[in-house]
Amino acid sequence: MENISELKTMLLAEKTRLEGALSGVGHKNPEIKGDWEASAPDLNNPAADPNDVADSIETFEENAAVEVELEARLMEVDAALARIESNTYGICRICGSAIEGARLHANPAAPTCIAHREG
Repeated sequence: MENISELKTMLLAEKTRLEGALSGVGHKNPEIKGDWEASAPDLNNPAADPNDVADSIETFEENAAVEVELEARLMEVDAALARIESNTYGICRICGSAIEGARLHANPAAPTCIAHREG
């Protein structure tokens, strides 16, 4: 097995980066632990220029798409960290074989070996 402490450090650094990026496009959902939401623009200003409102909506839609991608990756990283804690890290969730070291270094959150990688 690869150096788990090194891979855990990589995962924690990625988690910090992801949370920073998420805070730039959204905020934590106070009702659901671990859930993030894109920050919505304030559209309650009746004197707002329609073009400004349209720009705000477009920015929100872009942020929502980015938020979904970042949150999905954060969930993968959190799942990998949980596997480290439960001593199941580095084991393919499909075949039960060890995940290749090169794969883990390329993607420390990988839940499967190369033969069973998704996409």
